[in-house]
Amino acid sequence: MPNHPPQNLTIATTGASGAIFLRQLLLAVEYDRRVQTVNFIASDSALRVMAEELGLTGRSNLIGQILGSSSGRSGGHTSRKPAKIKEQSNADIGANVASGSYPADAMIIIPCSVGTLARIANGVASHLIERAADVTLKEKRCLVLCVRETPLNKIHIRNMYRAADAGATVFPLIPAFYYHPASLDEMAREFAYRVLAHLGLPQPDAFRWKG
Repeated sequence: MPNHPPQNLTIATTGASGAIFLRQLLLAVEYDRRVQTVNFIASDSALRVMAEELGLTGRSNLIGQILGSSSGRSGGHTSRKPAKIKEQSNADIGANVASGSYPADAMIIIPCSVGTLARIANGVASHLIERAADVTLKEKRCLVLCVRETPLNKIHIRNMYRAADAGATVFPLIPAFYYHPASLDEMAREFAYRVLAHLGLPQPDAFRWKG
């Protein structure tokens, strides 16, 4: 972990269900002044999942589509593309985050499919998401894999062990219910806050258990 709160994040999403968690994470980092830059990567499979779960149409203004219709915080949000979030093509293996010389502080993959997990765990980096994850590990930066699959077979479990052994944090996409979330957005938002707190970016309005 860097000695300061992460300012430059790589956030990726892949072809597993749970796009609502991605939306709430992007909303949180958009409004967190500590975060200066976010490089966002979506796989082709993720685009299909987001079309089904978030109602996205096409690939134009992808960030604006993901964030524009959310009302996760009081007052809602207007449709606009935040300047701090930069979209990267998963096919662009030469993008900035593909190099260890680029000063990214941490990377989050949410949701992380077990196919993406397998490629990362076994060093297969044919697309930008896997390459950026590989760079994050080799540079000993924080990599958070929000794996989403059930039930898990032995291949999935072995790959989670491989990734964790290489330095990744396996952060299964399992929300909490003990604080009685009033909506799906609230449930997803609290999970996103847990991920950010793990990176050193605690959110002021996150739920905290008091016993």
